[in-house]
Amino acid sequence: MDNVYTHGHHESVLRSHRWRTAENSCGYLLPHLQPRQRLLDVGCGPGTITMDLAALLGPAGQVSALERTEDALDLARAEADRRGTTNVDFAVGDVAALDLPDDSYDVVHAHQVLQHVDDPVLALREMRRVCRPGGLVAVRESDYGGFVWHPRVPQLDRWLEVYEAVARGNGAEPDAGRRLLSWARAAGFSDVAPSSSTWCYASPEDRTWWGGLWADRVVGSDLARQAVARGAASEAELEGIAAGWREWAEEEDGWFSVLHGEILARP
Repeated sequence: MDNVYTHGHHESVLRSHRWRTAENSCGYLLPHLQPRQRLLDVGCGPGTITMDLAALLGPAGQVSALERTEDALDLARAEADRRGTTNVDFAVGDVAALDLPDDSYDVVHAHQVLQHVDDPVLALREMRRVCRPGGLVAVRESDYGGFVWHPRVPQLDRWLEVYEAVARGNGAEPDAGRRLLSWARAAGFSDVAPSSSTWCYASPEDRTWWGGLWADRVVGSDLARQAVARGAASEAELEGIAAGWREWAEEEDGWFSVLHGEILARP
């Protein structure tokens, strides 16, 4: 599977990803974790969630962090070094063709990964294969069509159109959250517990952070490069979208909710 990662690894993208924790990004999974478990974290990114999960499993637990390239994996290695985490190993791999034995993990976890692959059902089949009987496959995906914000800023409407066009041009599915249950059933799971949760940005500090990182992302990240190259938006239009994000961030009544779908599936 040779998918293009829509966001890339621009600083504005990592600023968002490094904010993520086990508590704010996989609360639906946490009650099911136990010491000594083996956990595979697919698409670990900069590793903040990964290291949190490793801490929760304790020194007798083990986490495997998986990324598509060594450069991406180096971000997680750096986070492990920063924290002094020792119960995490690192591997380059493809979720559609995992070079791992059957039934090798108690928990297989992915956060914001399946929305970026062109065959999420195949990916789930592979995650199911490497999860032991009685284990858990845990997936959380955002659903861009379910994002809501106030006040209505026209540039943000256009931002969503551009993002969806670029993502779908990469074979990705930005409205992945609502599809997780159907994908899991198509992958052969019959025992699936679906849920949803949100991130909400409404305080002055949160608005500044969220609006600022998206303002930077729409002009400086791989998303911007792809949007211009494919004719989804001009550079001038992207600058206008960035200004719209900053305008929204300055609104005293500004509010933004990010919807996520979640599944806990047993092989």
